Amino acid sequence: MGSGSSKPASTPTSQVWTAETPVRFSQGLVDSLQSSPETDSTRTKTLELHIQARVAEELKRLQDRASRDFEELQAKISAAEDLTKKEGKSAGDTLRDLGREAVQNDVKELRKKLEQRKKLTAVDESVEKAKSEVVKCLRENDRRPLDCWKEVENFKNEVRRLEGVWVEKIVR
Repeated sequence: MGSGSSKPASTPTSQVWTAETPVRFSQGLVDSLQSSPETDSTRTKTLELHIQARVAEELKRLQDRASRDFEELQAKISAAEDLTKKEGKSAGDTLRDLGREAVQNDVKELRKKLEQRKKLTAVDESVEKAKSEVVKCLRENDRRPLDCWKEVENFKNEVRRLEGVWVEKIVR
């Protein structure tokens, strides 16, 4: 049991698999392969050249787009500089004004969103009373919170009732 090695002592011989049925190719296929001047290396070179051409084309397209964007931005910057020179403002003042306008627009949008939200309604008086009873009981029995189970059950029932009323309003 531990005296023998787990690996074979000799190096493995090569395996040759033979097909059960003979593989035959048509004479036309064999002739076309033999007469073709294309080899694996020429096919590889052709594919590599094709890939390089596509990459170069895509790179040129990206460079053209980047240069157009750069020219547009330069035109905008020069227009903004001309405007600030005419108004007599410095570049910092212009940036502060742009920042102030952006902040004011953001504040307006947030106010609109807040106005669109529904307002919270006041909590039902019975639920508020049950809640205050639970809080009162827990403060009185801070060492024994399990003694407040009646108040907790009463609160759960009130919340369940309020949820039922809410569901009825939504379903109608």
